[in-house]
Amino acid sequence: MKKLVLLATALAMVSGSAVAADMRVKAVKAPPPPAFDPWDIAFGAGITNDYIFRGITQSNHKPSVNAYFEPRLNLTKDFQLYVGLGAASISFPNRAAAEVDVYGGARLTVGQFAFDVGAWGYIYPGGTCQYGAANAFNGGTTDAAGVPLSGECLQNALVNANVLKKDVSFFEVYGKVNYTFNDNFSMGGNVYYTPSFLNSGAEGTYASITGKAIAPSTWFGASGIGMYVSGEFGRQWLGTSDSFYGVAAFPNGINYADYNTWNIGIGFTYKVFTLDIRYSDTDLSQGNCNAFTSDFTATFNGSFTPINPTGVGSKWCGAAGIVKLSADLTAMTNLK
Repeated sequence: MKKLVLLATALAMVSGSAVAADMRVKAVKAPPPPAFDPWDIAFGAGITNDYIFRGITQSNHKPSVNAYFEPRLNLTKDFQLYVGLGAASISFPNRAAAEVDVYGGARLTVGQFAFDVGAWGYIYPGGTCQYGAANAFNGGTTDAAGVPLSGECLQNALVNANVLKKDVSFFEVYGKVNYTFNDNFSMGGNVYYTPSFLNSGAEGTYASITGKAIAPSTWFGASGIGMYVSGEFGRQWLGTSDSFYGVAAFPNGINYADYNTWNIGIGFTYKVFTLDIRYSDTDLSQGNCNAFTSDFTATFNGSFTPINPTGVGSKWCGAAGIVKLSADLTAMTNLK
């Protein structure tokens, strides 16, 4: 009898321990998932020695500053809507000194692909029409096609006889795709379209391919410094302008020259800062560059082309070295 009592007591102790252990495991609760905050804001600013846009200087090869502000709505972790407002200092022949950008679109990530579609408005306030009575036709009152010119256009003239409208604002729609192979390499493609580039009346389509290689983080140890090499090759297709830019041979408008542009550079990152050093160029001749840009610094050098009968040549589309320092932040990442 004594042995039976001892055996029953031992079994009860083992069963009790197992039940107690099981109860302790069930009592532990998993932590709640982190809250999903759909809103974010990106913003930043930069300074560069030369504001180059598709291979052509927008700042007369002089320094330029820029800033932007971009609210974002993340509908899911892979789908984002955004709008933005930006500004940059420029130097245009019509005396406009600022570019204001208004844009918006949607970004979608599918696996290793990132898509971006939207619309972008380029606004250039403060311009003054430059045509000059000496350039005008039909008694100095109309353009080459007989369209009357305003008093402002006739009263203002560039020294080199180039002409430019008071308002050169325009908009583009765009689509982008980027494929990330791994943590160190990605490639992409972009297409932009506008029915009137720089409000010239000429259609414009720009397409490019891009590539970026990021150095392994081990290269710089625990310093926090990153490095990348990136490049782009693009082509700008342009249509025929309206009669404001017409010449005697083409009174209803000139067919702007299509051109290729490319850039390659190296960048260094540290926290929110990026230092980018880049080389940019195009295959536009100085004559066709002048016809496209109406460069107010262009001088006569015999650069005659069918659309540039004055022989004035511009260096705004040639080789350029670009150094830019910028800071880019997002509220959810940098301001918590």
